[in-house]
Amino acid sequence: MHEPVNRTILLFDIERFSRRDDVVQVVLRRSLNKIVDLALEAAGVEATQQYREDRGDGLIALISADVAKTVLLRSLLTSIPDLLHEHNLLASDSAQMRLRIVLATGEVAHDPHAGTTGGLVGHDLNQACRLLDADVLRAALAARQEEHCVLAVSAPVYEGVIRHGHRGVRPDLFQAVEVVVKDGVLPAWIHRGTAPDRMSAPAVVPAASPDSACGGVPAPESAEAPAPSPAGSGAVGEAATSAPQQRSTGAVFHFHGAPVIHGSFVGGDQHGVSGGHVTGDVVLGGTRNQDGSQGGGRS
Repeated sequence: MHEPVNRTILLFDIERFSRRDDVVQVVLRRSLNKIVDLALEAAGVEATQQYREDRGDGLIALISADVAKTVLLRSLLTSIPDLLHEHNLLASDSAQMRLRIVLATGEVAHDPHAGTTGGLVGHDLNQACRLLDADVLRAALAARQEEHCVLAVSAPVYEGVIRHGHRGVRPDLFQAVEVVVKDGVLPAWIHRGTAPDRMSAPAVVPAASPDSACGGVPAPESAEAPAPSPAGSGAVGEAATSAPQQRSTGAVFHFHGAPVIHGSFVGGDQHGVSGGHVTGDVVLGGTRNQDGSQGGGRS
C-alpha cells in the first residue's frame, strides 16, 4: 500500500442514472467523461495532475494538491453548468443529464491489486462519498428543475478557500448543512445556484444510511411557524384593555347597524391600520334619519 497523500477530491454522480436503459447509460457515461475532461482542461489541470475512476453512474477524480482550488471552483461553477446546458440542449428527453458534485480535500492512499481496478483508501474520501449521496444534496438538485447541477463542498474547502471570498467565489452563495453519518455529523456547504432565495435556514439532515454511503432515508420536512402580526396592529372594533399583572387583550365591540366614520359609510369586514388619524365625528352603529341627520348608535 502506498503512503496516503493530500488530494483534492472531486466527485460526480448522474441523477436517476439507474432508471435509464443500457443504451442511454452508455451515452451518459461518455458525455460525463467528456464534460469532466473539458472542465478540468479549463481549470488548467494536466493529465499528470489527476487520477480518475469510473463508478458507473459517476466519477471520482483526485487532483494534485498543487492545483489551486479556487481555479477548480470557478470551473465547477461556470464550465460545468455551461457544458451540461449544451449537452441537454441537444440530447433527447431520455438522455438529459443533471449532476450532483462534491468538492472535498484530504488524505487518500492508492492500494491497487493485480487484475483489478481502483483501490482508493481514505476516511476523507469516504466522507466525501457520503456527502455525495446525502438526501440534502439530492433534494437540492430536485428542487432546481431549471438547473443542471448542484455543488457541495466539505468543511475544509469552505473554511480554507470559499469563506475568504476569492475572485469568482462568493461565500454568501453557499448554504451550511449538516449530514448525520454513522460516526458523527458531517458539516458541509451547498451552493445556492442561480436562485439563492430558494434555500432556507441551515438544516441537519440524516445521511443515506448509517452503514453505507449509498441509499438513504428522506429527511422530515420542518413546518414553518406562522409569521407574527406586526407590532401595534389591530382590527377595527378592537380596543386595548389592561389588567394588573396581565397581558393586554382586545375588547370586542358588537355593532348594531352599519358604523359611520366622518360621514363615510363602512359596510362589511374592515381592517384598520395602526398609526392612522381620524378627524370629525365618529358614529358607531349609527343610522341616518329621513332628514339626512345622523342618529346615535349603541355598542
